[in-house]
Amino acid sequence: MQEKEDKKNTVIIGCDHAAYQLKEKIKEFMVSKGYSVEDVGTHSESSVDYPDFGVQVASQVSNGTYQRGILMCGTGLGMSMVANKYSNVRAALCTEPFSAGMSRHHNDSNILVLGGRITGEELAYEIVDVWLKTAFDGGRHQSRIEKFSRLGKAGE
Repeated sequence: MQEKEDKKNTVIIGCDHAAYQLKEKIKEFMVSKGYSVEDVGTHSESSVDYPDFGVQVASQVSNGTYQRGILMCGTGLGMSMVANKYSNVRAALCTEPFSAGMSRHHNDSNILVLGGRITGEELAYEIVDVWLKTAFDGGRHQSRIEKFSRLGKAGE
């Protein structure tokens, strides 16, 4: 039970080779802010297939093992597509802090997606900080999330 609780307070993070350097910086930033991070890779700049890492993060957010995750690839587009295939996942590709905050306020996003080739380090820190600190507003937004959650996923 304690291990499951610890994981709920940990952010799971994954990336492909194109975002490896940014992931390492984001991990340092998050730890410096007091967050726990579970890194599922990749662990180098050697070429890998981004879906392998997107699946690891999205599946564990989908099943409730982790409440939140961060995914990164070159543009963030591929990881967004992979993550949003999973039930209960609301992955948001954010390129600036405003959309990161709104993705939490209105959409209760539970996976933040960043593009390692398009988002600079300092901007990424701002985006992550806003996303982690912003709460879901609930209320009228909850019914909207429930509405699109009922749509299901392809193949279900």
